[in-house]
Amino acid sequence: MKRNFIVIILLLAAVLAQPVFSADVTEEDFKVNTTQQLLNLCNASESDPHYKEAVSFCHGFLIGALHHEMAIRSAPDICFPNPKPTRKEGVDLFLKWAKDHPQLMSQPPVETEFMFLDETWPCKK
Repeated sequence: MKRNFIVIILLLAAVLAQPVFSADVTEEDFKVNTTQQLLNLCNASESDPHYKEAVSFCHGFLIGALHHEMAIRSAPDICFPNPKPTRKEGVDLFLKWAKDHPQLMSQPPVETEFMFLDETWPCKK
């Protein structure tokens, strides 16, 4: 009986340890109207039938928004460290930051991305 109790506790712990944003990706998520939808794509489970498309879309969205913003700014407000983080490191840092800011989940993802960038790598003026 004690062994069954331990197994139940371990299973419960495993379920509770799952990422907060892990959910099946929906077609609606690919519209990326909210930060939550972007996080749904970025955190797609490998068992999700849309996993590859979702994660690729996530990375493409974040990098595309960054490149666009950097191209139109005459003086960038973001100063990356040297060496710059890899794309995966940057995305992972954004996901952690977003998880720590649940009040922003209904905001447009481009806005939250630049809040993250400005907060994480501000240029010293």
